[in-house]
Amino acid sequence: MSDTLHRFLFKNAPVKGELVHLPQTWHDIRAHRRYPAAVEKILGEMVAACALLSANLKFDGSLIMQIHGDGPVQLLVAECRSDLTIRATAKLRENAEIDGTMTLVQIINAKGEGHFAITLDPNNRQEGQQPYQGIVPLTGDTIAEILAHYMATSEQLDTVIQLAADENNIAGFLLQRLPSHGGGLNAEFTNTWEELENIGDTLGAEELLHNDTDTLMHRLFWEHPRDAHTTDAVQFACTCSPAKVANMITMLGEEEAMEMLDEQREVNVSCDFCGQKYTLSAAQVNALFTPDADATLASQLH
Repeated sequence: MSDTLHRFLFKNAPVKGELVHLPQTWHDIRAHRRYPAAVEKILGEMVAACALLSANLKFDGSLIMQIHGDGPVQLLVAECRSDLTIRATAKLRENAEIDGTMTLVQIINAKGEGHFAITLDPNNRQEGQQPYQGIVPLTGDTIAEILAHYMATSEQLDTVIQLAADENNIAGFLLQRLPSHGGGLNAEFTNTWEELENIGDTLGAEELLHNDTDTLMHRLFWEHPRDAHTTDAVQFACTCSPAKVANMITMLGEEEAMEMLDEQREVNVSCDFCGQKYTLSAAQVNALFTPDADATLASQLH
C-alpha cells in the first residue's frame, strides 16, 4: 500500500468519509527516533488522525494535534500541513518506565489532568494574529475516543473514527455527518447516518491495517453509492531550519542561551522530529542578542 489519503462523499446522505494508510511515513518517523512500543502505538494513531483531520484544511498552513500528559509521557505532537506532509514526536518524562501492558490512560492521563489540543496555524498570519486552538480534557481510553469526544464537544459534529498502528503501518478511517443547510436532517438522512455509523463501528484494527482502500470500501459500503472520490499522497517531511533554531534560542533569552554553551563553546541542538543537528558557536549565539551584529553571522548555522 502506498501512503495515500482517500476522500469520498455518499450520494444519498450528507456524510463524508476518509481512509488513510501511511506505511512509509510511519517508517520514516520511526527511523529518526524510537519509543517504547506502547508509546509508538499511541503516537502512530495520532499521526493517522492528524492526516484525516487535515484533509479539509481551507488554508495554507498546519493542523497540529497535541496531548499534554500527566503520566510517563509528557507530550505527544503530530503536525500535518496543507500539502499533506507530516511529522510527529513524543517527549517522555525523565526516568519514565513504560511497559507493554500499560494503557493509554496510565501512560498519558494517570492523574486525570491531561488535555488534548488541536491548533490551526495559517502560514500567512498577520502580525499579532494568534492561531486558533481548541482544548478539551482527555476523555476516552483510546486516541479515537479522545478525538470523537473533541469533535462532539468542540465542533458539534457526529463522527466515527477508527485508528490503528503496528510496527509496519498506521491507518485511519473517518465518517462524519455534515451540517445541514436546512437546519437539520430529515428522517431518511438520519436513518442513513445511523446505518453508516453502525457499519463504521464494525471496522477493526487488523482489517484496517491489512486491507487496501478499494477492498475496504467494497466490504463496508457496497450497498451505499458514493461519489466525489479523491486520492492524495501523504509523506513525512520536517520544517526545521537554521532560522527556526536561532529564533528558539533567542526566545530563551541571552542568559539561558549562554548557559547552553558546552566545553567547546558551542550550542548543539537536535530537531525532535527528524534528528537534524544544528551547531552554533559562542560568536553566533552572541550575535543573536546583539542588534548591531552582522546578521550573516547569526544565520550561519551548520
